[in-house]
Amino acid sequence: MTIRVLVVDDSALIRSLLSEIINQAPGLELAGAAPDAFVAKDMVMQLKPDVITLDIEMPKVDGLTFLDRLMKARPTPVVMISTLTEKGADATIRSLELGAIDFIAKPKIDVSKGMDAYQAEIIEKIKVAAASKPKARAPSLLKVRSVPLNYQGTETIVAIGASTGGTEAIRQVLETLSPAFPATVITQHMPPNFTRTFAQRLNGLCKIRVSEAKDGERLLPGNAYIAPGDRHLKVTRHGADYRIRLVDGPLVSGHKPSVDVMFSSLARVAGTNTIATVLTGMGKDGAKGLVELRQAGALTMAQDEASCVVYGMPKAAVEQGGTDQIVTLDDMGVALSKAVEKVSKGTRL
Repeated sequence: MTIRVLVVDDSALIRSLLSEIINQAPGLELAGAAPDAFVAKDMVMQLKPDVITLDIEMPKVDGLTFLDRLMKARPTPVVMISTLTEKGADATIRSLELGAIDFIAKPKIDVSKGMDAYQAEIIEKIKVAAASKPKARAPSLLKVRSVPLNYQGTETIVAIGASTGGTEAIRQVLETLSPAFPATVITQHMPPNFTRTFAQRLNGLCKIRVSEAKDGERLLPGNAYIAPGDRHLKVTRHGADYRIRLVDGPLVSGHKPSVDVMFSSLARVAGTNTIATVLTGMGKDGAKGLVELRQAGALTMAQDEASCVVYGMPKAAVEQGGTDQIVTLDDMGVALSKAVEKVSKGTRL
């Protein structure tokens, strides 16, 4: 089946480059190219594209406003075209909240050469978006009481891994967590700047404290630590304390940060004190590490297919035998809290 793509960007150069990449890619077809939201609106209705690439920064009507209207009128898989800046990161996180499936970071300089280097990523993300399930933003749970939790101590660690669709999935889970919840480490596939902005946004929504992880930081209850976009996050043991170690190095399972790296480190140092889950995302990152954790006595979960934007990472984890439990996204916060109480009492699911 051919995937028909509509390109929406005010830059003639970007429109031309994206159009060329799409036309040359097997399985993709350029449905059209629009210079602004006004033209795009008519083209969406006439052409009914399978996927839209959408520039965030456009004159007249910006990409976020167009996306918001699109998701209400005709939900369509959207891949945002962003910039690797703090302002671009904030707008990109907002676009994911509004229902965009994923984003592609536009090179800052030498756009033509940079876009050519991103060709494989662009094609892959368009294909993933076409197979995804676009959803309007789930309502914030900030005013809903947290899941009750009878837990005290610093021994238990919760670990979450995610990719495509993960920013909203993580938000939905963290918003349900009690301030007494154990230290939580998170690896979400994102570039630098974006992870810091993501953490700041979550910190304003959740009852627990959310921050971008720092090297050497001690893991404390009531805190969630997000791996920076250019470092692997490992958990190490220092006496009675667990601490964060951020490391550079090659991609692992195709990513940096890698969920496998985080999970594997916990399997070595925390084992039965760990509860881990894999949420929505493309690829297999996290599956190998989750198997290691389960073999080390950790409690392991994966998000179910129906509630995933992309059922790639959870599927791989399930198929490789890494999961004790499959949980819907709506139930994940409750499932994690129940698991915490069982681990603290020395029992399993």
